[in-house]
Amino acid sequence: MTAGRPDTMNIKPLIRTIPDWPHPPVRFRDVSSLLRHPEGFRAAMDMFIRHYRNKHFDIIAGLDARGFIPAGVMAYALGKPLVMVRKKGKLPGETIHAEYQLEYGQSILEVQSDAAPKGSDVLLMDDLIATGGTLCAAVQLFEHLGCSVRDVGAIVNLPELNGSGRLQRLGVRVYSLCEFFEAE
Repeated sequence: MTAGRPDTMNIKPLIRTIPDWPHPPVRFRDVSSLLRHPEGFRAAMDMFIRHYRNKHFDIIAGLDARGFIPAGVMAYALGKPLVMVRKKGKLPGETIHAEYQLEYGQSILEVQSDAAPKGSDVLLMDDLIATGGTLCAAVQLFEHLGCSVRDVGAIVNLPELNGSGRLQRLGVRVYSLCEFFEAE
């Protein structure tokens, strides 16, 4: 861990790896251990705030469920509206949905149809970028609402699974606080 200002701390050692979860051979990168470390969690959120403070976006959207944590902190710190992107059946009112593939299955994401005014620029936040299926589905949802997603922020990026590459091919900038490779 790097000494000095909390927002320059190396948070990577605070993120544990759980082998074979939810099934072999997945090496799950669990941010729960970072969230339980007050100094590390503060450093991570400070890094996001510093990075996005002067960028243009109208809304921050958090992905179900761990993405709600950095999205909520960011919305509070930067004074932006917060939108929740949830798994099917979790949001009240009229919703739109997108189906997508996970690393180990298929799922459906929803957002409320009045979640964002047409023309809004949206910052998507999640805990982790793997294959990018969830985040790409969220991009589709906001495009359907007439919004633009130009940025995605995540605590962890797994570049070998190419999710960040998929997002970049959609014209989305990706910012992550750390990366893990399979060999780590």
